[in-house]
Amino acid sequence: MTATDISRIEAAAEAFRADYGKAKQQIALAVVGHEEIIDGVLTCLFANGHALLEGVPGIGKTLLIRSLAQALHLRFSRIQFTPDLMPADVTGTTIVVETEHGREFQFRRGPIFGQMVLADEINRATPKTQSALLEAMQEHSVTVGGETHTLDEPFFVMATQNPIEQEGTYPLPEAQLDRFFFKLEVGYSSREELSEILDRTTTGRETELTQVLDGPTIITHQQMVRTVVIAPHIQDYAVRLVLATHPQGELATPMVNQFLRFGASPRAAQAMVLAGKVRALLDGRANVSIDDVRGAVLPAMRHRCLLNFEGEAEGKTTDEILQNILETLPADVGVTAA
Repeated sequence: MTATDISRIEAAAEAFRADYGKAKQQIALAVVGHEEIIDGVLTCLFANGHALLEGVPGIGKTLLIRSLAQALHLRFSRIQFTPDLMPADVTGTTIVVETEHGREFQFRRGPIFGQMVLADEINRATPKTQSALLEAMQEHSVTVGGETHTLDEPFFVMATQNPIEQEGTYPLPEAQLDRFFFKLEVGYSSREELSEILDRTTTGRETELTQVLDGPTIITHQQMVRTVVIAPHIQDYAVRLVLATHPQGELATPMVNQFLRFGASPRAAQAMVLAGKVRALLDGRANVSIDDVRGAVLPAMRHRCLLNFEGEAEGKTTDEILQNILETLPADVGVTAA
């Protein structure tokens, strides 16, 4: 890449940072705190990935997503997942209608045909219904009755789920989890944040959010993110991070061998690299750093690594094991050119 290309990327980064900041500012008008979660959701959006937010009810997951939808000029669609929801309720169905030419089949689109789709409490629905999202999230298309329908771009799924221990929930299938770019764990608000929430919600104050970004602008930024440079040794670090999660693998740590049943997929490496590129642009750089990749390890891999029986029995979390990898895996080693 020439100096001209790098200068062009750095110039485009200014517009990216400005638009990112506008979206974040609008969300902050409605959502108190959770800055790390807001950054994670916006990273997913600009990296053209999907976000999964997990946390107990009532801590602002849905509000955050609804606020982002209000700040973007995109078609918003909400699906409230319940145990009796059927796949056709998500994707749509073919029905028979009366026309002037007689009866004919027509496809009625389901809520998945929005551009920004909120899958609320996704783990309340059965695995059969959850799987209705698989093709849409990966291929950005829906196949019903043998006919494939392409979804409008940009297409962004934001799902919320309650912790699996809660009654009436179904664990998401591994294939479904792997489609999510990030899994973000939403924690409780602090004392000061709770006080601010009460000031905003119990005093009659109303907040008007402004639409600051549209679809074509978002697509332009998504394309620009992929032009950011990543050096071979930094890309190799992302690769080695993924390989280190594979039990009995060459780079696996003792904790991985003892407590993990399965490690992360190649999509984890893709997520870390793309998230690193977003972070680099926000920092005004045209190249990804080691710290950019390290900052994406937990949200990119915590849902792609599965604990074995011993890990679950001892109360381990995937975050603990990933932190152990970060602490023990050398960040900078020689890379042989291909």
